[in-house]
Amino acid sequence: MTKSTKTQSTTSKQNKSLLQGRRDLLKLAAALPLAGGLAACASTAATAPASEKSVTSATAAATSKPKPSAVRKPIVVSTWEHGMPANAAAWQVLSRGGSALDAVEQGVRVPEADPAVRTVGYGGYPDASGEVTLDACIMDHQLNCGSVAGLKRIKHPISVARAVMEKTPHVMLVGEGALEFAKAQGFVEENLLTEQSKQDWLLWREQGKAKSQINLENHDTIGMLALDSDGHLAGACTTSGAAYKLPGRVGDSPLIGAGLYVDQDVGAATATGLGELMIKTVGCHLVVELMRQGLNPQQACQRAVERIAAKIPNAAEAQVGFLALSVNGEVGAYCLHGGFNYAVQDASGATLTDAIHLLPGVVA
Repeated sequence: MTKSTKTQSTTSKQNKSLLQGRRDLLKLAAALPLAGGLAACASTAATAPASEKSVTSATAAATSKPKPSAVRKPIVVSTWEHGMPANAAAWQVLSRGGSALDAVEQGVRVPEADPAVRTVGYGGYPDASGEVTLDACIMDHQLNCGSVAGLKRIKHPISVARAVMEKTPHVMLVGEGALEFAKAQGFVEENLLTEQSKQDWLLWREQGKAKSQINLENHDTIGMLALDSDGHLAGACTTSGAAYKLPGRVGDSPLIGAGLYVDQDVGAATATGLGELMIKTVGCHLVVELMRQGLNPQQACQRAVERIAAKIPNAAEAQVGFLALSVNGEVGAYCLHGGFNYAVQDASGATLTDAIHLLPGVVA
């Protein structure tokens, strides 16, 4: 047999293997219920034959950047209904030609200062000991980023995170170190525990719920992504974390790659929900990398949620949602359970949209 004949024979076998693998995936998806089928397909794809992986790799290399025909800018998107007033503040910056970085900082400062938003900043639920501790991160289009975790008695952790990014050689400061840095930068200490949050915490303790609990409803972080008139991306994420968490617990919100990620070549993503799930999967980095492979923001968010459903036992007991923005201004969002919504604002106006979800039913 000649060399060319051997090559043709090998290629034929690889093609047959690839076709059979795809047929098996289709059969599996058809045989399982919706949620289980999607999760199983996501899991099976992760262990695809080498021939299929090589084809996928080649395809990803050929489509490394999403290529919509038009660019939608400026635009700002954020998680949850409290993203509407946050977006309005960010839009004031963007509409005047300001930077995406300034926009996301100014935007998320709105819920940070609003005591009615019980999971962000001032008025946020305390940890199990009754202390309000805040987490935040910020990232620009050049991979510059800053973060704080377990910050106490400072109303605007996002601004402290930006100071970490711009005034130190570090990415993250935590606990007392973060507080001392904030005070050195002129931030003023104040009590963040409102009377309403204190009463709720006391009731929680009286009911014997001394065990920290993270459930479907306990997830209302704000994450914000913006694309400015110069085509630059930036993102911010800030939270008071899970209500009545164990003291010292840190979720995904201050972790670059988990709760937020920005890549100027591709796009940006932020997350909401049970932070441990995003940390285990480096969820926002995953979304951006899926976009790099050629998926649009909607598809990338869905694939990341499916990955979590497939890989993490009991994931359905919590909520997780992703929001993504491409460098072209395309928006996508997807969540595990219904009930997650996201806000968008651009030159055409402001909207609030319910995200598509994987599992049946809606979380109130």
